[in-house]
Amino acid sequence: MADATEKTRIALDAMGGDYAPGEVVLGAVQAARELGIGVLLVGPEDLIKTELARHDTTNLDLEIVHTDQVIGMDEHPAEAVRAKPRNSITLAHELVRDGRAAGAVSAGNSGAVMAAAIFTLKRIRGVDRPAFGGVVPAADGHQTLVLDMGANTDCKPPYLLQFAIMGSAYMQSAFGIAKPRVGLLANGEEETKGDQLTQQAHQLIKAAAPGSGLNFIGNVEGRDINAGTVDVVVCDGFVGNVVLKLSEGLARMLLATIRKELTAGAVSSLGALLAKPAFDRVRKQLDYEEYGGVPVLGVNGVSIISHGRSKAKAIKNALRVARQAADARLPEVIAQGIKTLNEMPAPAAAE
Repeated sequence: MADATEKTRIALDAMGGDYAPGEVVLGAVQAARELGIGVLLVGPEDLIKTELARHDTTNLDLEIVHTDQVIGMDEHPAEAVRAKPRNSITLAHELVRDGRAAGAVSAGNSGAVMAAAIFTLKRIRGVDRPAFGGVVPAADGHQTLVLDMGANTDCKPPYLLQFAIMGSAYMQSAFGIAKPRVGLLANGEEETKGDQLTQQAHQLIKAAAPGSGLNFIGNVEGRDINAGTVDVVVCDGFVGNVVLKLSEGLARMLLATIRKELTAGAVSSLGALLAKPAFDRVRKQLDYEEYGGVPVLGVNGVSIISHGRSKAKAIKNALRVARQAADARLPEVIAQGIKTLNEMPAPAAAE
């Protein structure tokens, strides 16, 4: 049985992402120093030690868990996980499974993270397909969870119903929203809008909502994601991944355009100086690094996947997200929601 210190630690794949191990190790140091998070750094011991030596780690809870096996971003996820059983992604998840860590974080191959989470932590009973849930900024400081964001490009209506249950549980436990508003992404608010998958999923979610406790508000459109009027947006992984990449690109474009216009001339530069505090607040809301990573929902443990381009700040925040999810007992909350759903009479749905 793990002791209290081990249970508060997060396992971090030190070799995941474009800037590993340097930025990843720096993110761990920052999380340990600023947030008091213990981190198990998984990867080649000599490389991690070299990076740790660049920083003051006095009295920080940082431990190296050695492995020489690493999965590259271009490797086939499932095949690589099987061929390299001691890879840093899988080993991080084994530390969670074995009770040495409260959660796992990786900025590496997202498919390999999903495969490792499923193979190692296993699916929650009753969950057909675990999903990636991503938080995007919305109006008035709100956040919207969109899922799936790429794990399941081909979905069936029951999967979307389970995504709704898991997404609602995440926003309740991680963000403290008592009755998260759940919407189904479609090309119109009417029940008859959307493709066959969306229409059938709408009827399933609508029928299950009263008994499962879902606060289902019906169909929502793309513009609603950032409007602050919905807390959870459900869609298949193909659509969700497009939403994610579009949101990232739009945020970068807006920030770059504002910065360019504010510094276009002497008068603009003076205005930019006055506007800097407001600009910094906007940048913080739009910056994906502030959100750290997205959870793998539907597995028996906390697993967080960070952006492949994550630098230290994103890694630090991903470790924060992992600890918050663990503290909120997210897997247990999702398991209870799925159990309640499966004990209900099967809702009728069009074939």
